[in-house]
Amino acid sequence: MDPQGFNANSRLRASDADRDRAASVLNEALAEGRLTPEEHSERLNSIYAAKTQAELVPVLEDLPAVADSKSPAPVAGSAPATRHGGRIVAVFGGASRKGAWRVPPTLEVVTVFGGADIDLRDAILPGREITIRAVSVFGGLSITVPPEMRVVDSGVAIFGGRDVSADRDESGAPDAPVLRLHGACVFGGVSVKHKERGSKRR
Repeated sequence: MDPQGFNANSRLRASDADRDRAASVLNEALAEGRLTPEEHSERLNSIYAAKTQAELVPVLEDLPAVADSKSPAPVAGSAPATRHGGRIVAVFGGASRKGAWRVPPTLEVVTVFGGADIDLRDAILPGREITIRAVSVFGGLSITVPPEMRVVDSGVAIFGGRDVSADRDESGAPDAPVLRLHGACVFGGVSVKHKERGSKRR
């Protein structure tokens, strides 16, 4: 059994959760500088083309496991599997969250040649603070937040861009909700905009 939990001799068919779990290892390696964007893209293609668990092993065998790599992850468009964390994955496609959806305390968003749209204005927050870890490779992420939410961006852009609108007056309140944004965009972009809710929208 390898460090990622996949058996090199297994002929068991790989599930979507297995592929997402393997992809999270690659995303972490890219963010840490263990893989170049080209290597990440090539290995990601191999993962999503894998038919058995044994085919996932050689793609991951030289990389360390991430803390939650043994926990099955939901596919793009599905609800978070636990109340502690969730994942949105968009590979050559799109994903979105809007309306009164429940936001986990920690959300991982991965876009590879795809895009994701997250709207937090009417979302149900788990507490005063949430964290989004976003990795975009030739992809994009758009986040819409309510006026009172304070945004703290500590991510990096490599041949990409990060556009975070300035906090509003409402976000200066002591009890204002906080969005902490981490991760990296490589030949991609992350955009965060403050917008009004409901009847105040144009």
